[in-house]
Amino acid sequence: MPDQSIAQRGMRAVQTILRVDMEAYFDAVQNIYHPTDNPDGAFPLNVAENKLAWHILRDKIQSISSQKQIPAWVAGYTSGKGAPSFRVVLADFISQFIGDCPIDPERLLLSAGATSTVEVSSLVLGDAGDVAAFPAPCYPVYKQDIGNVAALERYDIITHHHLDEIQDEPALSIADLERTQKDIEGQGKRFRMLVLTQPNNPTGSIYRLDQLTAIADWCISNKVHLVVNEIYGLSMLHISHPDISEDYHAPTQFHSFLGIMHQKRSDYMHWWYAFSKDFGISGFRMGVAYSYNDLFVQAYENLNYSNLVSNYAQWIMEEVLSDHDFVRHYIQENQQLLTDAYAVIIKTLKQLNIPYVPARGSLFVWLDFSEFLVAQTLEAENTFWEQFYRATNILLTPGQGFGHSKRGLFRVVYPFFEPKDLKVAMQRLEAFVLQQRG
Repeated sequence: MPDQSIAQRGMRAVQTILRVDMEAYFDAVQNIYHPTDNPDGAFPLNVAENKLAWHILRDKIQSISSQKQIPAWVAGYTSGKGAPSFRVVLADFISQFIGDCPIDPERLLLSAGATSTVEVSSLVLGDAGDVAAFPAPCYPVYKQDIGNVAALERYDIITHHHLDEIQDEPALSIADLERTQKDIEGQGKRFRMLVLTQPNNPTGSIYRLDQLTAIADWCISNKVHLVVNEIYGLSMLHISHPDISEDYHAPTQFHSFLGIMHQKRSDYMHWWYAFSKDFGISGFRMGVAYSYNDLFVQAYENLNYSNLVSNYAQWIMEEVLSDHDFVRHYIQENQQLLTDAYAVIIKTLKQLNIPYVPARGSLFVWLDFSEFLVAQTLEAENTFWEQFYRATNILLTPGQGFGHSKRGLFRVVYPFFEPKDLKVAMQRLEAFVLQQRG
């Protein structure tokens, strides 16, 4: 066997694909649709980027950059938690617009993006070989985020098979947690973390307050760290929109996990956030963790120096978030834009009788194309995914990696294009479906 020039962990990285659709994504963006310049171009609807409200935030940032002097602290080192002045402003923003409870700036921790936040948290909370559980379906790349450095293992909790079982809310129950714990411990491993994302990626579902509280109580009693990722916490939909209102049978409202944390003050409860989705600035690389566990905060700070956020990005967002009138306006406009784009997708799916989960937030539609698979297998799913892309130039996220038991489920990222362009994509989708149905 020839000598390897890199370590075994490096070889594992060489052999680990981040996600199966990334190569196709970069192919699609080189041929992206434009109504006049490239009318036959591609619609990459597979990467979670919200481009609808960027023009609003861009104008604000340009105004700050041109009118305000950069403070001296931006050029130097700052705290491993993040710049103190930014954390004060950030705490006020979270309290006012997400958590509806007091937030302690000294317990806020900033890292270079959501990925870094998950990675550092995993290093602090678990040892190599420990297990983190995720209710399926769930964001595929969590597996790498918890495993590449911290070497935690991912466990997918299967709570349902058909989409009609989760039409109103996530199906996670205490019985599911008990079964998960028994299975993990039966393998001689430690159930260390339970990670929930709300609104969910990919379903857009949110937890009822009593459901979330019961899960928190179970985790505290069983000394399992509960982490709730609210990275889409401000990307909520107006469910009264006439094209989607009939989908919602339960009056579930978004309740941030921060309120439960504030009430219980448990060492086994933690919160994640990032600015990449609600504010559409994934390139700014700004992730946030929050915890009442003093040891977690201290350890995170000491491990975080290789993951610090640019001081310039912190300063820009400090100025943005300090203007509550602007933030309120931005959130309102963004939610309306999201709702209008979401409605374009849903209207087409309804007309074609394509099953989907009604979203209450996030950037996604989780739909069921299983009727077009020649077999209920991963191979058939991937074959259909490639066939659909070749025929329509619409790139979806395939179900592989989301942990779901059913094949033929796909994720659509709807805010990558404006509604007028999405309508073109939906015309292509409709033509494909009708042709397949013969």
